[in-house]
Amino acid sequence: MGVGGAGFLSTSVNAGGLDPVAIPAEKNKRLPREVWVAALTQYDLRGNTVKELIANTVKVMESVASYTPDVVCLPEAFHVSGLPKVLPLSAETAEQPIGHLTQPLADFAKKFRCYVIAPVYTVEKGHHYNSAVLIDRNGKLAGVYHKIRPTEGEINETGLSPGPIDPPVFDTDFGKIGIQICFDIEWPEGWRKLKEKGAEMVFWPSAFGGGKKINHMAWHNRYPVISSTRKGTSKICDVTGEPLAESGLYSRWGVCAPVNLEKAIIHSWPYAHRFPDIHAKYGDKVRTYTLHEEEISVLESRSPDIRVADIMKEFEILSYEENKRRSEIEQEKHWAL
Repeated sequence: MGVGGAGFLSTSVNAGGLDPVAIPAEKNKRLPREVWVAALTQYDLRGNTVKELIANTVKVMESVASYTPDVVCLPEAFHVSGLPKVLPLSAETAEQPIGHLTQPLADFAKKFRCYVIAPVYTVEKGHHYNSAVLIDRNGKLAGVYHKIRPTEGEINETGLSPGPIDPPVFDTDFGKIGIQICFDIEWPEGWRKLKEKGAEMVFWPSAFGGGKKINHMAWHNRYPVISSTRKGTSKICDVTGEPLAESGLYSRWGVCAPVNLEKAIIHSWPYAHRFPDIHAKYGDKVRTYTLHEEEISVLESRSPDIRVADIMKEFEILSYEENKRRSEIEQEKHWAL
């Protein structure tokens, strides 16, 4: 069963599909940077042909649509991994997007006004890639990420090429996002580059669940990470690496939950002692909490009228990155002596 904090709505699955057990808040009642994210698993995504598998996937996506998600992420190469047998690279299994594989997903995105991350095989300049196609709310192509680190089998047996070593960041109407795929998780530099480029949320379509690796990438890079997997758990991890929602026995289709991007990680010292003054002024419009052993704290706005950046400026609080950088500048001065 999915688990999460306030505002998360659990779901269950029966023979007829997804049954919401609660109705989500209307979009106009959401926080300004509250992003509802849906991440599917391969459990309910099966088909005898590529076309049938994609159609069945859209049906599962439609049952999630009652949550009015801002973005729906599908598992790695979902269009072939749910087939009864392995198919070779061909015009049936690869496309130049938006094409026959992603058009039904683009139609879904346009109908339900959400982004879709569709991991399929693509072809570009004679090379085939394991890719994630980003489709915008109008059903248009917003970008393509090519898996940087395919496995040996993907390269030598399937015929896929590695993508460019520098991962792109994509602009959406809720912030900048990045994408990594499956085996990419074994190379931290791609995730670090996404952080340096301003990614505020990273999606990870995968063939396996990843386990604590997902939590680690979120914690280490200080951005939410969302996994959508063929097998195992799909989950949404917050900036501290803690899971906001996880799939399991009672939500094997995946998860859907809100992520608030209006928050900042800071070093607890010397700033946590200012929290009482913040709460004295703003009350429950601002949430603060601390991971005491790590000495890391989080500032989060719970009001449409308050921006975390303004609070930090008012109370002279440096971000985690700013605080580190100031120390690095002093270190570098003394190294030069």
